[in-house]
Amino acid sequence: MDLSPAQALDRALRSSSPAEVIETALKTVGREKLAVVSSFGTESAALLKVMADVDPAIPVIFLDTGWLFEETLAYRDTLIATLGLRDVRSIKPLEETLSRADPDRELWFSDPDACCRIRKVEPLARALAPFSAWINGRKRFQGGQRAEMAVVEDDGARLKFNPFANVAREDIEAIYQLSKLPPHPLVASGYLSVGCMPCSSRTSPDEDARAGRWRGRAKTECGIHTIKTS
Repeated sequence: MDLSPAQALDRALRSSSPAEVIETALKTVGREKLAVVSSFGTESAALLKVMADVDPAIPVIFLDTGWLFEETLAYRDTLIATLGLRDVRSIKPLEETLSRADPDRELWFSDPDACCRIRKVEPLARALAPFSAWINGRKRFQGGQRAEMAVVEDDGARLKFNPFANVAREDIEAIYQLSKLPPHPLVASGYLSVGCMPCSSRTSPDEDARAGRWRGRAKTECGIHTIKTS
């Protein structure tokens, strides 16, 4: 049976380390055609550290939705300096779209899927237009739709690399400790997963890390990982 490029890469990288996956992505498409997408959230520094060790000039796309915590914006700047990231691009939603679809900034409450679409999904699709592949930091241990994901996925016209798919939570903690990475400022306040301010809440020790995202709703993903970006 003939394998697609994504399937062939996934088979080859199934047991590879995160660094090996990133190195392969870099060799496959080149730096100019590869991007890392990062939320600069509670576990983001681990992926960014591994990426920086491979090549700190790989472009990093950060979706500045207009609803982020000030602590997240400060953490972005801290990690850029700490890790020596050379090309972080903060992408914002289009003002004309916000004025038309969310003039009162209440869409997050009335239709969170639509809010995520105009503030994250559409801006990411625009930001990824020049690239042939992208890297993200999802892990299978996060559960839900992520539990069975491949290391490399077909994302329409692009390849999508998930170098941390196989890692355990202990592996993430070890990277932070060994590299002395600063934690996200909100972790100490009980936030185990941080997204937009209105849709993120603290979690108790017995809850899943993402339980605080869209609490009380069936929604578990913003949409950038549930549809193809091209």
